[in-house]
Amino acid sequence: MATLTVPASKAGAPRVLKSRAAGKLLLLALLAAVLAPWAAGHWPGATWPHALTVHLDKPLAAASDWVMDNRDSHPLFLYFFGYVSNAVIWAVRVVYLTLLAAGWAGVTAFAALLAWRVAGVRLAAGTATAFLACGALGMWVPTMQTLALMVVAVLASVAVGALLGLGAGLSDRLDRALRPVLDTMQVLPAFAYLLPVVLVFGIGVPAAVLATVVYAAPPMARLTALGLRRADPEVLEAVESLGATRRQRLLTARIPLARKELLLGLNQTIMMALSMAVIASVIGAGGLGDRVYQALASVDVGAALAAGIPIVLLAVVLDRVTAAAGDGGTRPRTVGWPYALAVTAAVALATRLLGALDWPAGGTLDIAGPVNRAVDWMTAHLYSGVPVVGGTADWAAHFTTWVLDPVRDGLQWLPWWSVLLIVAALAWLIGTWRTALTAVLAMAAIGVLGVWEPTLDTLSQVLAAVAVTLVLGFATGIAAARSDRVDRALRPVLDVFQTMPQFVYLIPVVALFGVGRAPAVAAAVVYALPAVVRITAQGLRQVDQAALESARSLGATGRQQLWQVQLPLARRSLLLAVNQGVVLVLAVVIIGGLVGGGALGYDVAFGLAQGDLATGLVAGAAIVCLGLMLDRVTQPTGRRPGKGA
Repeated sequence: MATLTVPASKAGAPRVLKSRAAGKLLLLALLAAVLAPWAAGHWPGATWPHALTVHLDKPLAAASDWVMDNRDSHPLFLYFFGYVSNAVIWAVRVVYLTLLAAGWAGVTAFAALLAWRVAGVRLAAGTATAFLACGALGMWVPTMQTLALMVVAVLASVAVGALLGLGAGLSDRLDRALRPVLDTMQVLPAFAYLLPVVLVFGIGVPAAVLATVVYAAPPMARLTALGLRRADPEVLEAVESLGATRRQRLLTARIPLARKELLLGLNQTIMMALSMAVIASVIGAGGLGDRVYQALASVDVGAALAAGIPIVLLAVVLDRVTAAAGDGGTRPRTVGWPYALAVTAAVALATRLLGALDWPAGGTLDIAGPVNRAVDWMTAHLYSGVPVVGGTADWAAHFTTWVLDPVRDGLQWLPWWSVLLIVAALAWLIGTWRTALTAVLAMAAIGVLGVWEPTLDTLSQVLAAVAVTLVLGFATGIAAARSDRVDRALRPVLDVFQTMPQFVYLIPVVALFGVGRAPAVAAAVVYALPAVVRITAQGLRQVDQAALESARSLGATGRQQLWQVQLPLARRSLLLAVNQGVVLVLAVVIIGGLVGGGALGYDVAFGLAQGDLATGLVAGAAIVCLGLMLDRVTQPTGRRPGKGA
């Protein structure tokens, strides 16, 4: 049995960390010994004290009433929001009519030529196949509707994000001011954006586009600021020594040096905007998202898959094209823009003369029927009555009874002040006192808003889903990191699962598990698992090979290398995997309120359905605070990448 030794310089670090953690624990124990009896004496019981609650129902209801009463008469709505709404409608309509005028052949040709220009023939062929598959599934018109909305939303998101990132990258004061705003925008679930936007703009395309902009702009802002701040100081000094003005330094040095970050921001913005395609359908976005949402309402798995596959194909194509554009500076471009536009115009003109602009009616493939028959068979044979193992309905019931209920009841049984102390301990043990203070204030704000118990219910679902996600994700990530064959086999599966809209996950789990909290947890696990697997595998693969060679030379087995070398050295990546798993799980658990998940997710959905600003916004604010607390507890050191990065 080999024993691994660590150099003294590296062995001292864990001892220092352990001593600091012990000191923090001792100080927390002393504070708990002093504060806990005082809190218990002044506010006994587990629930949040009524005296510390602020009720926002009346002011929010008054604000909602004012907006409704003045939306058609006040100058702010007539001469600002009205013009914004009209501009959005006009832009989406122009793009949509342009796509229809080009026809299916023209759009496919232009997309393939664009991919050929930035990445070569292979991606061009894949892009053409993806667009043809959208038509073959009978989803050409909804795909064009979604693409039109996407083009306008992404352009607006990139413009807003680039301007904010430009200011944050050049000004420390603006960067500090924007940081909490961007944190809030990224933690707040997409559902919570919809209610205030609908209140101002009503149901329709403008509300959908603007909600998408709010959701998708933060990654562009963060990565733009990051790229500008990472510009090589020596290059900037050389440009300044040549007498360049500040504007010239920005245009000729900073922005070109930040090209990769800018294109990565574009990539992330496109992915975030496309993930809103289904959610925005709730407020009238139309397109593919509307088809998925209607399928969810009727639990039609086949129809949901037929509309979900084009969304996945669009996401994969856009991801590959924008990622290739980031590395395109070293590859010769074989197709020029004039040539691409000329070919597109020629193809569109030819199809128009032939009367074949629309996708041919005989060229569609119906997959809804076979998929629904397969789902019906699975439901009939797996839902209940399976010998020995039981059915999926039994698994859901057992998971609810043995896991979700005890965790929820245990959290709600704890006195509120002990919950705050636990949050402070967890945040401070792996962070700083500022981290702990932020986490405690975020958790206390939930109690002040008067939604303490629903938040603990949501937290119980998040904790259960995160536990399952981490067990499966770490195991799968380790297997992918240690085997190239497993990694190659998992890559297309993870691509599909990462780009599939959140709503699509809810439909099969409802069909198999019924309605309740267990399906919401199952959908959250499936949605968050790919990110955890990818980050874990990448972190283990990036471990210093010299350390592994040293362990092998000492006779360490594969298991010892994993537990004593790879996992400790990949600690930062594993913490990032935990952090991203928590954020992604929270996003889907909230949407799970539509399928019986209850708690804060139900409050947000109820507020949106009923136009109840107080219920929806208070629940949304509580979700922000919960997400902020979980973010600080799981990832306390350094700045984190944007959601979806």
